[in-house]
Amino acid sequence: MDYVIEQAGANFRVKGDWPGEVMGKQQDGSQKEHYLYKPGDVFIVNEAGWLMKSDEVNALLLKHESKAND
Repeated sequence: MDYVIEQAGANFRVKGDWPGEVMGKQQDGSQKEHYLYKPGDVFIVNEAGWLMKSDEVNALLLKHESKAND
């Protein structure tokens, strides 16, 4: 498993051997069982530098949307 980190300013992405590899796509475009991340995922960086996947941001957004619709 070799990945390349590509940085543009303050942003970065992880690139695999083919487009979509890290987001769950096989080389032929079919779905893989495992993925590194997918569109919409949110990560928080802890003090040790680990990216921790968080669903708290999604929960806050849903709560805000439900209040806005009331």
